[in-house]
Amino acid sequence: MIEGILFDLDGTIVNTNELIISSFMYALEQHSQPALTREQMIPHMGTSLLDQLRAFTSLQDVTALEASYRLFQNEHHDELIRSFPNVNETLEGLRSRGIKLGVVTTKIRPTTIRALEMFDLLQYMDTIVTLNDVTNLKPHPEPVLTGVNNLGLSPEKTLMVGDSVVDIQSAKAAGVRAAGVAWSLKGEDTLRKYEPDYILQDMADLYEIVGEGTAGR
Repeated sequence: MIEGILFDLDGTIVNTNELIISSFMYALEQHSQPALTREQMIPHMGTSLLDQLRAFTSLQDVTALEASYRLFQNEHHDELIRSFPNVNETLEGLRSRGIKLGVVTTKIRPTTIRALEMFDLLQYMDTIVTLNDVTNLKPHPEPVLTGVNNLGLSPEKTLMVGDSVVDIQSAKAAGVRAAGVAWSLKGEDTLRKYEPDYILQDMADLYEIVGEGTAGR
């Protein structure tokens, strides 16, 4: 029986895809790095910002690129992010059923809170685990386990929902059930290769998982 659900943020409950890709393109251009296509960036999305910047360049020290990325993201945040269908309604419904909810993300806390507040999602969250709250990031189990512990639940009663391979890997390593979202930029087929317990075609599919544990199999 699922009693708690943890969500990734970017690409899962908030559509930050264009903001992230545009921020990377800006940072690369500002520091005379070779331009990359969306298709080259998408497989790395979900890992930490520093890991992505290192993967996109030949640099180990990406401090300057990080600063440019965050500058662009801060200036264009509100104009480039969007909501996903049925997120607020589903979270409202889950809370009314007594399900505990939280966010587990590789983002820093300030931008996490900003995105949640922009779409009135902060009100639903019983815990928020960010880059600032853990030593090890996804796919390590620590972020998910931190969320589980903060909710006061056992892993067996918790579900992790995400759009990235690292979300599924972190969930499995933590001993919680994993759900991938079909609206992931990485594609449903890519997520299925990592054998999530569920694939959500719509956020409302969570009602069936909570009620019966069979949706999306």
